[in-house]
This record gives sequence, C-alpha cells and structure tokens, in this order.
Amino acid sequence: MDKDRTPAQFERGTDGPKVIVTGVDGSDSSWRAVSYAAGLARRQNALLAIVYIQPLITAGAAFGAPVAETTGEIAEQLVDEIRRAVKQVEGIFQLRWEFHTFPGDPFGGLAKAADELKADAVVVGASEQAGHRIVGSVAVRLVKAGRWPVTVVP
Repeated sequence: MDKDRTPAQFERGTDGPKVIVTGVDGSDSSWRAVSYAAGLARRQNALLAIVYIQPLITAGAAFGAPVAETTGEIAEQLVDEIRRAVKQVEGIFQLRWEFHTFPGDPFGGLAKAADELKADAVVVGASEQAGHRIVGSVAVRLVKAGRWPVTVVP
C-alpha cells in the first residue's frame, strides 16, 4: 500500500456515486436528464439531488417585475411535478431524492450545488439554445471545470 495513503482516507467516486446532482429548468431535455439521473441513483442506491437554479436578474427585473416571486413559483411547480412522478413509481422503485434551489447563472449555480452537495456525478440535459454554440453550453463548461464526471442527456 502507498505510504501516503491510509485505508480510512476518503476517496470520492471509488464505490460508485453516492450523490448525483441533476439540473432541472422545466425544459424537455432537463426532464430527460432528471429521469436518467433518477435511474442511475436508483440502481446505485445514491441520493438524487435535483437542482433548480434561480436566475439572479432577468429582463423583467429591470422593469420592476417580481423576479423572486416568479422564480419561487417556478421552483414550487417543479417540485410538484417531481413529487407526482415519484408517486407514480412508489412501491415499484425506491428512490432517495432532494430538491434544492441555488441562485445564479446555470453554470455557476450547478457548480456551486455540486460542490456544496459533494456530488460524485452531475447529469444535465443537452442545451436547446442556439446561442450556446458561441458562449458554450452549461454541459461543456461543467466538463471543462473537471471536478465531477458529467453526463449529458440528449
């Protein structure tokens, strides 16, 4: 055994993922990512951390629109949809899950969530926006960060 390493030393990801983080924003690709991540979490007996990133500022904020209330309502709707889906498989599949909201832009929010929740893996949906060819998609930026295995679901 390597003398710098003790048997009790924590090593992320060696026994399969214990926490899988997935982002949801209500888009079809994000729901496919949640479904895929749920299957992984169920098979690995991992915790599924479903994350909604609340935008800090939107165009509506400049005109006095109640941004916090709107993003809060979106988060509540997402949780309701997730609960309905989980209820459909209750008794068939066992799944441990949590819902979290983090403020920020999609990349920064998901990166912060993955770090704070000690994610062993991150699952995201493929970008549905054409502009990401120039700026780079959230998935590409997460991969380039190189801190977690990232799965991109089409």
